[in-house]
Amino acid sequence: MRPSRGSRPRTKDRPSHDDATTGVVVAVDRGRYSTRVDGRDVTAMKARELGRRGVVVGDRVALVGDVAGGDDALARIVRVEERKSTLRRTADDTDPFERVIVANADQLVIVTALADPVPRLQLIDRCLVAAFDAGLRPLLCLTKADLAGPEELLAKYGALDVPHVVVERGGPLDEVVERLQGTVSVLVGHSGVGKSTLVNALVPGSDRATGGVNAVTGRGRHTSSSAIALELPQGGWVIDTPGLRSFGLAHVDLGRVIHAFPDLEAGTENCPRGCTHDEPECALDDWVAAGHSDPQRLASLRRLLRSRDQEDDGQLL
Repeated sequence: MRPSRGSRPRTKDRPSHDDATTGVVVAVDRGRYSTRVDGRDVTAMKARELGRRGVVVGDRVALVGDVAGGDDALARIVRVEERKSTLRRTADDTDPFERVIVANADQLVIVTALADPVPRLQLIDRCLVAAFDAGLRPLLCLTKADLAGPEELLAKYGALDVPHVVVERGGPLDEVVERLQGTVSVLVGHSGVGKSTLVNALVPGSDRATGGVNAVTGRGRHTSSSAIALELPQGGWVIDTPGLRSFGLAHVDLGRVIHAFPDLEAGTENCPRGCTHDEPECALDDWVAAGHSDPQRLASLRRLLRSRDQEDDGQLL
């Protein structure tokens, strides 16, 4: 006789997993999560008790099961620790569903080529808005300086005080290494700018696929298909992300962006309710006129905010 359904006692109490091992997610591939635990690689799957909660590269997670590593070992992710930062995007500016790209990063490195393909200013602006919204430090990394000078592009970001590094193909990377050392840095940029080439130079043996630029469209071909975290020999991590064609900002909160401009944030106290900081009634105009901030800073802020409503035309403006 089989026991009737419900004869087995049930409990709503979940195990606390106090003895779980802590790891960091370094890659995600079709429901399997590559994690780093005390210097060794451990493959894991998400426990059912986590439900629909997403797990992304950079997440600090609690693992149970076989955490020794090895080809046949499989652990379970039973808990995702609180995130200190989240880099998010939406598919487009009308998509209400945001997607977390990377968790727990410190710095957003916006990689753009100075030529071949041409810089896309609006995509850079959008990445800056996403960085300010996520509380990440932005860094402009300008590649292919052997083909064009950086002066024109840098002039457009002077008022924002965004740090930058300039590299040539095959040139030294000492300044880049110095900026990345000891941090968790996310590299973003559209296809063809040399992002994967840069990663291969920074992390020997990483073997990230590289591609060229389409001669007809002037745009790069996608090579990286998923995000992956790689440990730098000098200390710190770089997270390489797939090449971007767009960066939706439907999720962005103006209040979080303005935090990155403390010299302007104080002037928003007299703004009308719901002010977008780019309208005739905005109090920031009077604030700047009174000498509390540089007019170029306000113009740059408004250009960034305006990028949320403008389509990327693919050209340097």
